[in-house]
Amino acid sequence: MEDINLHFTGDIHAITAANNLLSSLIDNHIYFGNELGFEKVVWKRCVDLNDRQLRKVETGLSEEKNIVPRGDQFDITVASEIMAILCLSEDIKDLRNRLGNILVGYNKEGNPIYAKQLKAEGAMTVLLKDAIKPNLVQTLEHTPAIVHGGPFANIAHGCNSIIATRTAMKLADYVITEAGFGADLGAEKFLDIKCRKAGLKPDAVVIVATVKAIKYHGGVEKDKLQEENIEGLEKGIDNLYRHIDNLKNKFGLNVIVALNKYNQDTDNEINWLKSKLEEKNVKLSLVEGWAKGGEGAIDIANELVDLVEEKEEFQMMYEDKETIKDKIFKVATKIYGAKNVKYTEEAEEEIEKIEKLGYGNLPVCIAKTQYSFSDDPKNLEAKNEYNIHVRNVELKTGAGFVVVLAGKIMTMPGLPRVPAAESIDIDKEGNIKGIF
Repeated sequence: MEDINLHFTGDIHAITAANNLLSSLIDNHIYFGNELGFEKVVWKRCVDLNDRQLRKVETGLSEEKNIVPRGDQFDITVASEIMAILCLSEDIKDLRNRLGNILVGYNKEGNPIYAKQLKAEGAMTVLLKDAIKPNLVQTLEHTPAIVHGGPFANIAHGCNSIIATRTAMKLADYVITEAGFGADLGAEKFLDIKCRKAGLKPDAVVIVATVKAIKYHGGVEKDKLQEENIEGLEKGIDNLYRHIDNLKNKFGLNVIVALNKYNQDTDNEINWLKSKLEEKNVKLSLVEGWAKGGEGAIDIANELVDLVEEKEEFQMMYEDKETIKDKIFKVATKIYGAKNVKYTEEAEEEIEKIEKLGYGNLPVCIAKTQYSFSDDPKNLEAKNEYNIHVRNVELKTGAGFVVVLAGKIMTMPGLPRVPAAESIDIDKEGNIKGIF
């Protein structure tokens, strides 16, 4: 577990290197005469750390002859377009083509400049030649699992690679894949981006819930979440209902709720949740995999075997031909439950530019807080009317989608007041502690 959460096979480091190679090639091209006529660079550097100090930086300050100072930005590696490209590529040839199609800047006439014009795609592909291969690992009970890619669903598209999913589907009768963070983020992007790109259709959706999370969305303070609180569940269950409604009635998919059991969860709380979901004709399966391993997940496995045989009418939230604003509006109102969408002047201008360039047919990847259906992380219940606020959009021509930055979400996070790094250490036998 520690190795997977640290360097693992080096895939993320390879993505970081490929990303920053492209950055260095851009600035080197400008240094040696700027033949392509860069007027604006939109490609950002990246690092696999939460380093808020790097969100905006000034580069080229060495005062060397011919060097051109300019503003730059850093993303965390999981938000790099190259991470998305790796996860959406069908093979190494497709990977190379997508890398070449990355939009890196604009010239004085406002025409786009792509990575292939810098002849960057070959070297970048070489750096990623091993990273594109799925990583086969095993659980503690020796069942296979494929771990490949890591785009966070709050700031990226939140799914593992198409190659990993297709590989698993050829090797097993049943395949379960994760679409990270809340279903308003991970599931929506899995269905509207990954399934659209790969031609996939899930047979069922597992919504993972916990008693303490439902109580938290019901306004219960963090230090009281371990106490039995049916009233807190009553207030917070609307959040779960909305996720169920989105997947079952908006996307038309079969749904089951997996309740991950914690030691402090009481029978009263579990039975109350089960009865409430039965009223909605949705099954709840109590999952005790953390405590009991595979034995603790037999019930949900059996339920899924039956559930996947039920008829579905899967549909996506929008069509390719719709405008960017129409796509954002449909996700914001149908999935997030917002009243409307508000745009900054900068976002309006960028959307107009993207559509003039002919990329209006791309899907949208909305970067938004994972803590609320709204774009305000403190609005946990999200019951009152609210709007989604789009501050900017970014065109990702290699990945094949438009990133929509909502609220105050950052593509370079910061560390908390007490970073986890303070508790991580290694003993003289080489055992790592503090990650879990």
